[in-house]
Amino acid sequence: MEQAPAPKPRLVIDHSVFWPATGVLVLLVLLAGLAPASSNAVFQAMQDAIVHYASWYYVLVVAIILITILVFGLSRFGDIKLGPDHSEPAYSYTSWFAMLFAAGMGIGLMFYGVAEPVMHYLQPPHGEGGGIDAAAQAMKLTFFHWGVHAWSIYAIVALVLAYFAYRHSLPLTLRSAFYPLIGERIYGTPGAIVDIFAIVCTTCGVATSLGLGVLQINSGLNYLLGLPIGPAMQVILIVGTMLLATISVVMGLDAGIKRLSEINIVLAILLLVGVLLAGPTVVVLQGTIENLGSYVSDLVSYTFNLYAYDPTDWLGGWTIFYWGWWLSWSPFVGLFIARISRGRTIREFILGAMLVPCGFTLLWMGVFGNSAIELILHGGETGLAEAVQENNAIALFRFLEYLPMPTLLSTISLLMVVVFFVTSADSGAMVLNMLAANGRDDTPWPQRIFWTAIIGLIAIVLLLAGGLSSLQTAAIASALPFSVALLGAIWGFARALHLDVTKRDTQSVSPLIANPGDWRARLDTLLNYPGDTTVHSFMRETVLPALREFAGELAGHDIEARVFNDIGSRGAVRLEVYHGEETDFIYEVRCRAHALPGDAFVGKALEELGDEEKFYRAEVHLAEGGQDYSVMGWTRAQVTHDVLGQYENHLQFLHAMR
Repeated sequence: MEQAPAPKPRLVIDHSVFWPATGVLVLLVLLAGLAPASSNAVFQAMQDAIVHYASWYYVLVVAIILITILVFGLSRFGDIKLGPDHSEPAYSYTSWFAMLFAAGMGIGLMFYGVAEPVMHYLQPPHGEGGGIDAAAQAMKLTFFHWGVHAWSIYAIVALVLAYFAYRHSLPLTLRSAFYPLIGERIYGTPGAIVDIFAIVCTTCGVATSLGLGVLQINSGLNYLLGLPIGPAMQVILIVGTMLLATISVVMGLDAGIKRLSEINIVLAILLLVGVLLAGPTVVVLQGTIENLGSYVSDLVSYTFNLYAYDPTDWLGGWTIFYWGWWLSWSPFVGLFIARISRGRTIREFILGAMLVPCGFTLLWMGVFGNSAIELILHGGETGLAEAVQENNAIALFRFLEYLPMPTLLSTISLLMVVVFFVTSADSGAMVLNMLAANGRDDTPWPQRIFWTAIIGLIAIVLLLAGGLSSLQTAAIASALPFSVALLGAIWGFARALHLDVTKRDTQSVSPLIANPGDWRARLDTLLNYPGDTTVHSFMRETVLPALREFAGELAGHDIEARVFNDIGSRGAVRLEVYHGEETDFIYEVRCRAHALPGDAFVGKALEELGDEEKFYRAEVHLAEGGQDYSVMGWTRAQVTHDVLGQYENHLQFLHAMR
């Protein structure tokens, strides 16, 4: 018999987002490519106006974000999970940190690790450059720009998205962040506009970074292999980078992005240790510790410093530029971080997603920045200063020339730059794909390849036409309207957390069990470690009738309730009680597998265990997640009383919120 051909993969796209976003991108590329000078003038005028009129606003917004994220992490809100109460993280700390670092800051550290401290040292906002005071100020400013403010912007966007996606089952797209503000309209035109905005900003950001950053790869190859520097070589490098990104995207998050991120974090540590040991180690460590102390002690004054009484163009060219850049990148980075952070508590998330990568970033800047400044300040290597001022792209490689084993260190650096660009491109393509597919990332491979191709084509066209800087300026200018919406999303998120905590406070510590019944029978059930068939029979014969009886009693009080029998499909029965505009009540019993007690099963995943190595429980789940107790072996009356107790808690919660 002839085998039927395999069905072709069907595209999974949100048409209200995909086509308008593609049209806007085409229009922007045409404007920036056909008229680069004019479009750059327009976008630059917008950026200049923002710097002149809204610098105070950017400074205030970033300060509010930093304060808010710390409050969320240090208060009782920090105990809430990004997902149901029973959820567990999908990634180890090592993999999680590696992906955070690669998506958030990786390539920027390679580009600015040497260049920015040296530029601040040579041209500080005030005072003379090139001296001891300028060196200390340069490192403090570098720490300020790459420290907790940047990571707090990424973290707040990721936190809001992960909370509503994993705890309230909303789509993992930017529109879900605004659910507290516009409610169900996130599924209509307003929500589509939000996701279109996110796609345009993400594509512009990744494409311009790829186009501008390929200059550093080209410079590194020229230094190591003597390859020519020019548009033809840069186009080849973009194509090569995007081919690698395409392979990574097709392989998926776990097999592609995660592995590349883990490789790069190992390379980063090797390069960091190599530079530290090759340079004046003690001086660099002393300087880094001193820089950290100065940064922490002056954090508040630097946060709100607008140079109001001594105006300078430096503020707009550096701090405001950075705040706008971090804000414009936050939809992309925030969505990616949210994707990999399910199951962590808010406190764990904030400490991990903000402080840990921030600490590594500051250590990196301290080692590279202090080493470079030491070469110029006390080593008399003015050639390094001139090279940085002439071309930032080759600053890292010129710096490594002054250290032992420069070829080895430069090779590691170049490899890191390439891998960082690949991880930025493939994570960007993954995020774009999710935004255009209503939050899904299980889409067919042609759909994922489409976005890597779009990023590469935009970068090539604008690189050749000279329109990259105008698109970059447009992306940064988009931070202004996004920041206004973000403040509203933060306010709505705080309200949602307040509801969550209030509901938790009204819950009983333990399940309410009336009429204990035959305790020997229940003990026998527990110690026999039942299989799924036994649990399903119990749910069908005891739990399901109890829930139906309870729903019928509610109907007699004119309260709408429904019971769903999903034992056959997913091993669960569920009661839903509807309260109109107020929060509905959900009581569900699920058949969940667990490993049998014993040392032989410790550390093994459930998927690795055979049927004879597992047992099952009939666990209670509410709307906020699993409650960590089983009703297996209870009588129908006991189950009914437990439902009643949980419903009483829910009514108390509704009363507290009125």
